[in-house]
Amino acid sequence: MSDVAETTYEITRLGLRGDGVTADGVVVPGALPGETVRAEPEEGARPPRARLDAVLTPSVDRIAPFCPYFGTCGGCAIQHLAPAPYAEWKRDLLVGALARAGIEAPVAPLLDAHGTGRRRITLHVRAGEGGPQAGFMAARSHALVAIDHCPITESALHRAPEIARAVSRPLGGGGGKPLDVQVTATAGGLDVDIRGHGPASERARQALVLLAGELDLARLSLHGEVLIIRRPPEIPAGRSRLVPPSGGFLQATAEGEATLARLVVEGVGKAKRVVDLFSGAGAFSLALAEGHTVHAVEGEDGALKALDRAFRETAGLRTITTERRDLFRRPLLAPELDRYDAVVFDPPRAGAEAQSARIAESKVPVVVGVSCDAGSFARDAALLVRGGYRLEAVTPVDQFRHSPHVEIVGVFKRPGKRR
Repeated sequence: MSDVAETTYEITRLGLRGDGVTADGVVVPGALPGETVRAEPEEGARPPRARLDAVLTPSVDRIAPFCPYFGTCGGCAIQHLAPAPYAEWKRDLLVGALARAGIEAPVAPLLDAHGTGRRRITLHVRAGEGGPQAGFMAARSHALVAIDHCPITESALHRAPEIARAVSRPLGGGGGKPLDVQVTATAGGLDVDIRGHGPASERARQALVLLAGELDLARLSLHGEVLIIRRPPEIPAGRSRLVPPSGGFLQATAEGEATLARLVVEGVGKAKRVVDLFSGAGAFSLALAEGHTVHAVEGEDGALKALDRAFRETAGLRTITTERRDLFRRPLLAPELDRYDAVVFDPPRAGAEAQSARIAESKVPVVVGVSCDAGSFARDAALLVRGGYRLEAVTPVDQFRHSPHVEIVGVFKRPGKRR
C-alpha cells in the first residue's frame, strides 16, 4: 500500500500521447479533458504524473473501451474517447507539430484507414507459470501482459499469441533469451519471423519446420532466415502481388497502404519520371508505375528484389528501375534529383533530414512526403519550405487507430516554372 495521498485533479487537455493533462502539467493517463479525477501522484516522475484511481466527473466524450486489456497493456493509448473528438485530437497532433515548426498549411480532416484491422503484430514471449506467455508490455514497464488475442488486428491474427507460444517452445519458451515473434497476415496465410534467440540448434530448427506444418503457416523464419515456405506470403499491392522479405517493412493495415498509395499518386499528378526514395518493397512504386516511370531507391537489398520480382510479374506497368543506396549516409544530391519530375519519400519514423536538405536544393517541381511521425515530418517540411517549396496540402491518415501515431502525406510544390 502506497503512503502517497491521493489528489483531485482537473483535466484540461489531451497530451501528445493521449494522456489527460492538468493546467499545471500533471499527466494522468486514462483521464479526459473536462474531467475531475482522483489520482495518486507518482513520486519522482518527470514530468509529474499521477495514477488514475477514479473518475469523479466523467466527460461527455468518455466511452467504454472495447478491449479487456486496455489500461493494462501498453499497446493502445486511447480507446475511451468518442470518435469525433478522437479524430480532432489526432488531426491536432499534426496541426500542432506544423505550428511549432512555423509552417502554415491546409490540413485535411483525418482519414480513417483502419480497415479490417492491423495485419501485423509483434508479440513478446516470456517464460511463465505453466509455460510460455505471449503478449505486450505494460505501459512504461518491462512487465508482460499476456493476451488471448488482440482485437484491433485482422481476424486471421487472433491466433497469433497461440502461434507465438508454440514456436517459442523449441527455443526454450522464452525462459532463456526473451523472444519477439512477428506474425503477418498475408494472402497466402500467416508469415512468422522469430527474433531474439540467436542461432538455433539443428534439432530446434527441424522442430520449427514441423510446427510450421502443424500450425499451417505460410512462411517461418528465424531472424529473417527462412526455415520453410509452404505457400508464398503474398501481399496484394494494386494489381501486383508482393512477397516482402521476412520481417521487412509493411504498412500497418491494408487499407492504410491503399489510402497512402492513392494520395501519393494524386500528389505526383502528371509527372512523367518519379523517384521513390526509401521505397521499401515498393508498394508506392507499383502504384505509381500504373502511369509513371519510376526509379526506386532503398537500402535493403531484399526489399528491392521483392519489388523487382513483383514488377516483372505484373503486366502493363511502366518501367520500374531500382537502386540500392543508404539514403541516410548517401542521400541523392540535387543534380541527381533534377532528372525527375517528382520526388516521393517515405522514411522511417526518424525522418529524412539529410535527404530533405538535398531535395530543398533541387529544382524538382513536386515533392510528396510520407511520414508516420508528425514531429519528424514537420522538421523535414521546414527544410523544404526554407528551400523555396510550398506545402500545398497535408492529409493525416489513421491506420494506427487508438495510438498517438498518425500517418501523414504532404504535397510540396516549387512555385514558378522549372529552370
